[in-house]
Amino acid sequence: MESKSLKGEVRKSLGKADAKALRNAGLVPCIIYGGEGNIHFSADKRQFKQLIYTPDVYIVSIELDGKTYDTIMKAVQYHPISDEVIHVDFQELTGRPVTLNLPVKLNGTPIGVRNGGLLVNPLKKLSVKGMAKEMDDAVLLDIDELRIGHSIKVKDLTINGAEILNPGERVVVGVT
Repeated sequence: MESKSLKGEVRKSLGKADAKALRNAGLVPCIIYGGEGNIHFSADKRQFKQLIYTPDVYIVSIELDGKTYDTIMKAVQYHPISDEVIHVDFQELTGRPVTLNLPVKLNGTPIGVRNGGLLVNPLKKLSVKGMAKEMDDAVLLDIDELRIGHSIKVKDLTINGAEILNPGERVVVGVT
């Protein structure tokens, strides 16, 4: 899995007033959980564009006061009117399995589409559980051989280093 880096500062004080002051200064309050204890920190909001506004999943290396934490971004909160990022949660990778939503990427043009069919992709992400460092970045599907009326279901897939949590009968991609 690809890695991105993020630099931040440990928060000295917590609370609503402190979080508001951070946001006004162009920073985003964040938390790392899942390790020995929770770590509250803040980071420049411009650093999050590379992480949030993409369908890809990354291991995020967060540098705080000279120490680096390998994490996965788990939740992002947005302002209800301006859509600005107001809080981000990270889960520390501690050697335990994590649950992620991996994007489904399609390769090729199906035979069924070339014959007049319609490509349907109702499942854009798959929920998987496993060791983050052993997983692939995405689920790559070759769909060149799909004909009209054929589909690829969750039960037909295998992912390196991960267990798929979605129901086996769900259609990932098909041609109608």
